[in-house]
Amino acid sequence: MDAIDRKILAVLQAEGRLTVTELAQRIGLSAAPCHRRLRELERGGVISGYRAVVDPAAVGHGFEVLLAVTMDREESVAGFEAGLEQIPEVVHAERLFGEPDYFVRVATADIATFQRLRDERLARLPGVQRMTSTIVMKKVVDNRPLPT
Repeated sequence: MDAIDRKILAVLQAEGRLTVTELAQRIGLSAAPCHRRLRELERGGVISGYRAVVDPAAVGHGFEVLLAVTMDREESVAGFEAGLEQIPEVVHAERLFGEPDYFVRVATADIATFQRLRDERLARLPGVQRMTSTIVMKKVVDNRPLPT
């Protein structure tokens, strides 16, 4: 990956809807070589996809909670992770070394909706020993582009 590839990534992380022509103009290339580089970044897995960044509050999911989850059995990890994937309100989950075993970000409409989701689905996932909920007061840094 060279400086031009890094420029492509920086521009696309800020504005993913640019046409190849617009992208080429921004980085100082003609469209054809820009398009080739872009396709190579996609084929190589450097760019794994494109999506819109949606404001959770605008679509009725403005109440966000961070869950710290501690597992009671290592054998339950696959079932727990598969269960998380089936819950649309789980918008991000990370498995960690040490305690807790997972950090999970959940987005719901309000605290009552979160409470039902926690009690009826999340707490019943395989292997959950303990869950600690922390309500997100304010996002300070969110969806920041990676440094290039």
